[in-house]
Amino acid sequence: MSELIITPDSDPLDHLVVAHDADRIADELAKIGVVFERWDAGIQLNAGADQAAVLEAYKKDVERLSNAHGYQSVDVVRMKPDHPDRAAMRAKFLAEHIHEDDEVRFFVEGQGAFYLRKDGKVYRTVCAAGDLISVPKNTTHWFDAGDKPLFCAIRLFTTPDGWVAKFTGDEIAKGFPEFVNPETLAA
Repeated sequence: MSELIITPDSDPLDHLVVAHDADRIADELAKIGVVFERWDAGIQLNAGADQAAVLEAYKKDVERLSNAHGYQSVDVVRMKPDHPDRAAMRAKFLAEHIHEDDEVRFFVEGQGAFYLRKDGKVYRTVCAAGDLISVPKNTTHWFDAGDKPLFCAIRLFTTPDGWVAKFTGDEIAKGFPEFVNPETLAA
């Protein structure tokens, strides 16, 4: 389920805003320049659908965003709880960073949490299947898919280099609750 929790960056337990409604999440994130949308492919994809099938299902929305924002590259990333590099990848994503490109993710399956830091607040945004988030370039953030990651996401980039992070060196993420994917609790 999609969720937004806004807290002061100094107190992750002081919930200033808690929202589950997609429109409310979109409105709150728009205040800091982040785009949040819900997409529907209009067709049922098979679990584990390959990159070509995923991109075909969401072709209209991908083309709309690419044309509007100049995205040049698109791919599909899939993580499963048994991925051999999941711990190392999680550690890298948990470090606060920025990008010189927008970070655009559409969740086809599963869930993950973006923690966006702006103006003294952290916006913990749990994205679920059907959610698109577009984090503007130079926005400090980190990402957590949990210790048993389970998601499939479309990624869009303006450069062919794709995901390139500049780490801030701030250890703020260590003071915030980690994401636990409810879909993998029993796994």
